[in-house]
Amino acid sequence: MSASSTSPAARPSRLADYLALTRLDRPIGTWLLMWPTLWALWLAADGLPQRNTLLIFMAGVYLMRAAGCVINDYADRHWDKHVERTRDRPLTSGRISEREALTLFGVLVAASFILVCFTNLTTVLLSIVAVLLAASYPFMKRFHHLPQVVLGAAFGWAIPMAFAATLEDVPSYGWWLFAANLMWTVAYDTAYAMVDRNDDLKVGIKSTAVLFGRADKLMIGLLQLAMLAVLFGIGLHLALGIFYWLGLTAAAATFVWQQCLIHERERGPCFQAFLNNHWSGLLIFVGIVLATWPTL
Repeated sequence: MSASSTSPAARPSRLADYLALTRLDRPIGTWLLMWPTLWALWLAADGLPQRNTLLIFMAGVYLMRAAGCVINDYADRHWDKHVERTRDRPLTSGRISEREALTLFGVLVAASFILVCFTNLTTVLLSIVAVLLAASYPFMKRFHHLPQVVLGAAFGWAIPMAFAATLEDVPSYGWWLFAANLMWTVAYDTAYAMVDRNDDLKVGIKSTAVLFGRADKLMIGLLQLAMLAVLFGIGLHLALGIFYWLGLTAAAATFVWQQCLIHERERGPCFQAFLNNHWSGLLIFVGIVLATWPTL
């Protein structure tokens, strides 16, 4: 049988594998990276950001999230086969080779860097840190129980970059916003890690879910409260007004619901609690947009 006769049937499978490798078929991670980026862009611009800046960062979110997923699967390729949720991933199963994965990672990072070059020097320099964080996070779970902190830094590094691209500087409240997002990321990724905790304990993978143990729900709640407290302080500093407070209140309600979901520490509800953070980020963003809406 000729190559041309087999290639049409092969293409959909390969496309599906690459979509799975980059998680473009599962947008939750993209949204969890997108929301804090949009928070920062709107606060830095005190309203609607410039179109070019907005498009650069939105495209950058998709590219860097995909790159992070690729390098994560590369780092975990020998471990994922022992975890129920990840044993059939394309790289672990051999449907995509290690060389193909590393090549794709390089292409995605290069494309992201080209986008950043259309901003300014400060943002370009900050982008180097972003790549280092994205590339190092997957390996942290081998060495300590706080890989979620590195993930939080990676997911939040678009915040100082957004301020730098808009203001050519990162004000103090920009770093406080980064800190709030760091706490939020550790909270929701701990809930995510609770899904795999039993498997992780068997193979020796470290996480905050393993570290916190029976205090996991308490620690998630404390991190969520700390995040809201920091965002409350930012709102006072910038005098953001009633819509911002309504957004924070609505986000707090989602956190209460997430606590209900993780109460029994069951896999399915813990994963649902993780997914619910999409709405937390969206509600905060809506509050920021309405609070900075231009008035005549």
